Amino acid sequence: MTIRVLLADDQTLVRSAFALLVGSAPDMDVVAQAADGREAVALTRESRPDVVVMDIRMPELDGIAACRLIADDEDLATARVLVLTTFETDENVFRAIRAGASGFLAKDTRPEHLLDAIRTVAAGDSLLSPRATRALIARVLRVPDPLPPPDGAVARLTDREREVLTLAAHGLTNQEIADALVLSPLTAKTHVHRIMGKVNARDRVQLVILAYESGLVRPAD
Repeated sequence: MTIRVLLADDQTLVRSAFALLVGSAPDMDVVAQAADGREAVALTRESRPDVVVMDIRMPELDGIAACRLIADDEDLATARVLVLTTFETDENVFRAIRAGASGFLAKDTRPEHLLDAIRTVAAGDSLLSPRATRALIARVLRVPDPLPPPDGAVARLTDREREVLTLAAHGLTNQEIADALVLSPLTAKTHVHRIMGKVNARDRVQLVILAYESGLVRPAD
């Protein structure tokens, strides 16, 4: 299946370079390009991409606001947003996650890593390594206006599902969760997706935040 990609960046040179890279991948197709957040939202509604590669700092409407509009639009439920940022210095990336982003990546990443990130997000997984998860959550929880967990969301989970959620919150991949709980990778993945359905989480990023904000996992852990 070809992954439909929309690129949103106000720098023409950067956007063109990304377009050449993404267009060179046999399993991807650039369906639209946007120079600002407002155009990104409009073109997402028009072209229906699988993944929106979104810069944060753009004119008219920044990437965070654009991400929120896309995530809140039920008609765009299948569109995933991959935010590009200077990961360790740009505090706005954490607000982007709360706005519904499925992952984030540094702009200076290697070309093959960007393509892998697009594939990861398109598959419905979040782009979080264990180290990035721990650093992210510790800082996300300090951002004002926290996202309250759904009432009784964690209580609706089985003991096994809470185990899986706890491991996911520590940044373990499906394979690592499977190894830790002596499950098959497919079973671990099924558990993760079932949990997302039960707590109405858009993706794995929201699962991680839920685990911390509900108290199931604490930063000190």
